[in-house]
Amino acid sequence: MKTASLLQALAARVAELAAAIEPLSLQRASQARFDKKLFTTHSTQLKDYLAEAQANLAQLELSVKTGKTEQVAFVAEKLVAQIAALTRELATWKMRASEPQQPAPENLYQKLSTHQGYERRLLSMISDRESKLGIQTTLSAQQQLQREIAAQEGRLQRCRQAIARIERAIERRERGLG
Repeated sequence: MKTASLLQALAARVAELAAAIEPLSLQRASQARFDKKLFTTHSTQLKDYLAEAQANLAQLELSVKTGKTEQVAFVAEKLVAQIAALTRELATWKMRASEPQQPAPENLYQKLSTHQGYERRLLSMISDRESKLGIQTTLSAQQQLQREIAAQEGRLQRCRQAIARIERAIERRERGLG
């Protein structure tokens, strides 16, 4: 009798989840929400996950009837975890509904152009500092300009690395790999 009452409690909980998920059944999330080990379904709609939990409940009932105790324990544990996950997801659904659906793909060409502008400005600033260095007469002013040049050259190096990364990303995207 203990098993029968536990099955009834699980069936009641799954029925409650079904009633709670029904108004949200056609809404999509921006991405799949659950771990691959918990659900084999990879959907953006809660109704698909609910259907899997209902199928596991039916499997559990069948396993109890046929007396497969190891399978009963495994399926029952998985079903309880699925119920808990669906309950948590329902509790946070309103927050998730306000998430953007898909981020807009970044414009790599615009990003490349911006970084190339940075590179030109940095080269100009380095050139300007180097010309000032040649006319400085005091040691402290020369040292200050040398520190500024070193800092600008570090920025220039990072800028060129960023340009190279962007160019590789553009190349991957054009080849259909990105």
